[in-house]
Amino acid sequence: MLRHTLARSAWRTGRQAANASRTFASTTQRNAEVELTIDGKKVSIEAGSALIQACEKAGVTIPRYCYHEKLMIAGNCRMCLVEVEKAPVEDKNIGPLIKTSMNRCIHCTRCVRFANDIAGAPELGSIGRGNDLQIGTYLEQSLNTELSGNVIDLCPVGALTSKPYAFRARPWELKHSESIDVLDALGSNIRVDSRGLEVMRILPRLNDDVNEDDSFEPADWEQALTEIGRAYQTLQPKANEFKAIAGELTEVESLVVMKDLANKLGSDNLALDMPSGSQPISHGVDVRSNYLFNSQIAGIEVADAILIVGSNPRHEAAVLNARIRKQWLRSDLEIGVVGETWDSTFEFEHLGTDHAALKKALAGPFGKKLQAAKNPMIIVGSGVTDHADAKAFYETVGTFVDKNAANFITPEWNGYNVLQRAASRAGAFEVGFVTPSAEVAATKPKFVWLLGADEFDAADIPKDAFVVYQGHHGDRGAEIADIVLPGAAYTEKAGTYINTEGRVQMTRAATSLPGASRTDWKILRAASEFLGVPLTYDDVSQVRDRMAEISPALAAYDVVEPVSLQQLSKVQLVDQNKGSKPTGAPLKKVIDNFYFTDVISRSSPTMARVSASKATGDPRTNFMAPGMEEDRPMGQVAYGA
Repeated sequence: MLRHTLARSAWRTGRQAANASRTFASTTQRNAEVELTIDGKKVSIEAGSALIQACEKAGVTIPRYCYHEKLMIAGNCRMCLVEVEKAPVEDKNIGPLIKTSMNRCIHCTRCVRFANDIAGAPELGSIGRGNDLQIGTYLEQSLNTELSGNVIDLCPVGALTSKPYAFRARPWELKHSESIDVLDALGSNIRVDSRGLEVMRILPRLNDDVNEDDSFEPADWEQALTEIGRAYQTLQPKANEFKAIAGELTEVESLVVMKDLANKLGSDNLALDMPSGSQPISHGVDVRSNYLFNSQIAGIEVADAILIVGSNPRHEAAVLNARIRKQWLRSDLEIGVVGETWDSTFEFEHLGTDHAALKKALAGPFGKKLQAAKNPMIIVGSGVTDHADAKAFYETVGTFVDKNAANFITPEWNGYNVLQRAASRAGAFEVGFVTPSAEVAATKPKFVWLLGADEFDAADIPKDAFVVYQGHHGDRGAEIADIVLPGAAYTEKAGTYINTEGRVQMTRAATSLPGASRTDWKILRAASEFLGVPLTYDDVSQVRDRMAEISPALAAYDVVEPVSLQQLSKVQLVDQNKGSKPTGAPLKKVIDNFYFTDVISRSSPTMARVSASKATGDPRTNFMAPGMEEDRPMGQVAYGA
């Protein structure tokens, strides 16, 4: 699609004037009435009235203490007990994700035990005893946990089902495709159920190891690629003036093809869409152990001391957070945190928020706990990677690990861990899709290719640069692009990802490609022809051979390759960062809204409803598009709030 400038008219004022009218004030609308039978006597009363008011109208005296006709209903004294015959158990409203049919509930308490024991959110419980036992929340509210949707899969009788999926399809109409979740860096195993071109629902799979004044003109593929070639020939970018920025959901195949295309154009200017993505990576990428979760996810269950630096695992990796909670519940696990605190599901010792606090913690009592532990772990999060003092943090952590290598780095254990937040990060580091030097980073680009990139720093893209956006949901990147090329989402293609522990996994195509969209590596292969540097591979097997040529570990799927030469990690972690002077700035949480962490989630009406429900504390809150406040019912908030 091609961008051009449009003149906008002041239609809003005219529209408001056209809608203005003179009307007489209407009388107050009368509520509908309902008929009740109280002790054999029929009585009609306005819908919404209290039962005690209906009894009074029927002439039946009900004992009470707390009720007063001029006050709001409290229901505290428990004197006004009456029997309501044939009254069903009302379905509870516990948020936009979970639909309740409580007449099916058998009181197995799976959901209650999961919320308490696994999620660490004791909001579900049992109310009453014997025949009056009910499962629900004491106050009507949404379940406030990142794992709330999992209770749907735990319920054995269908009392808790998926609200977004309800009545949309029958199970036998769906095609089932095994895949992985790429919305964080854990690569959790999932099953994608689709019908035609539409993804209907996503279920878990078991794997314990783990801009305003512009608009676009439609164009066909040849027109778009020809325009890209023409722009490149006009601008004539030299060497690193061609810049490629990869997004957080980009698979390894596209990363390799994009890297080869940039290199053929004479450019090494490769970047990632994160705050420090256009600078050399502070921890280096030459040794795999410098950017992987070396203890592996399952290793948390044998850890006896954990130091978390610059990470909120509850939001960055909710499944990993559940593992930490599990080990904390069943052992004497000591947990320390350097960074901004959060509403945690386990207890920890807060050691400070800046680099000085980290040095003090490692030299103090908690450092001694790590030294004495059999299986110590240090988890460094993306809050450090994106921080101004990243080099100083890595130098300090690397020095401590090196001095205590006897229990941190052994043939059976590596206690240094980096928790990646985005699904594409480990894969990008594996194939060298990073900015190689400060000199390259300082080059002002003339031509920028955004490969699914929407989280970039606007300062990294000059306003006069020609921008190509290749992606699937058209977020921030599409807003600034000159040309938009429709790519494929992870549910529409088979792609390779490396999770945060180094496990190579693959997504499977659950649906066909919609509209004119194409697989991303094929778009780049076609673009290379129009840029005058045709790439040599024509099918995906050749691309994967190229991947294995760059890194043999990419040939072994669902395997975590052991890291060799772990001792060399000190060279990049410590030696290259030696002498870095910290600014003293505190570590901050990198995720403000758990439900809007990526382009797919931000495009999801369901996630918008969940976010709005959390913002208002009202489970009845639904997504409403931004507009006039009086047009929205009270309690509803705008998208993204």
